[in-house]
Amino acid sequence: MTSIEVQQLTKDYGATRAVDRLAFRAEAGRVTGFLGPNGAGKSTTMRLILGLDRPSGGTATVGGRAYATLDNPLRVVGSLLDAGAAHGSRTAHAHVLALAVSNGIPRRRVDTTLEEAGLAAVAGRRIRTFSLGMRQRLGIAAALLGDPAVVMLDEPSNGLDPEGIIWIRELMKRLAREGRTVLVSSHLMSETAAFADHLIILGAGRLLTDMPMEEFLASRSRPRVRLREAEGGRLLDLLIRGGYETRDAGDGAFWIEGARTREIGALAAAQQIPLLELVEERTTLERAYLDLTADVAEFAATPPGSPEEA
Repeated sequence: MTSIEVQQLTKDYGATRAVDRLAFRAEAGRVTGFLGPNGAGKSTTMRLILGLDRPSGGTATVGGRAYATLDNPLRVVGSLLDAGAAHGSRTAHAHVLALAVSNGIPRRRVDTTLEEAGLAAVAGRRIRTFSLGMRQRLGIAAALLGDPAVVMLDEPSNGLDPEGIIWIRELMKRLAREGRTVLVSSHLMSETAAFADHLIILGAGRLLTDMPMEEFLASRSRPRVRLREAEGGRLLDLLIRGGYETRDAGDGAFWIEGARTREIGALAAAQQIPLLELVEERTTLERAYLDLTADVAEFAATPPGSPEEA
């Protein structure tokens, strides 16, 4: 299996440290969400992994080797960092064909990847006529050209319509099921929550979190259950007597703090108390992410009416 491994990776631009002794491993067989505020060092890290920038210190390897030393890099790593990088005067087919020929990839892969990206019908059009979403699809087609073991995508949903967003989400999950390493940078928390198995979160060039999605969400929230019963508060009385903390949630419902649905449901079943509602609330990825990165966001808007505006 081919993984991405970063060890003590550091990148300085003059007096500015963009990446600060970063260490993580993106494993095969899972989609790793690569998150962080603007200026956190995500794009710089991806460029360092791909050999587009030189590190000031540390290493970044793919399958144990630096990208520049790979014999057939597009067969090992497929990447999309900038959808606008393709030459506008070329057709989509010519662009992908040039990559195939220059990297010793069979020509049949050109039509295969364009078809997979939904661009077969427009393969003869010049890229300058493409929308942003179409350019994104073209970049993804190019990333998949060499049938790589590792796929790295920077904001792949940018410019895609709803159908395209569903397509890229399912594509990333399929690539992971096939045993590939998938590293995806995104600012769309709802989308990341839909496709990522594991999270790596940066802040000011440093590693903040490296853990499975479910574990991260659990670590940033206290469980609670929304309860509405049909028998005038009999279960609620039992819970209060049992030491549970409760709060009125309105509409006849109550929050049971620190509880799980399984334990409340089991108690209701044992007492034969019918329930109208029993829902466990969990924090969203967006809420947990914002809570984690609140102190390291380089650019943050000032809320209207705040003292800073005066």
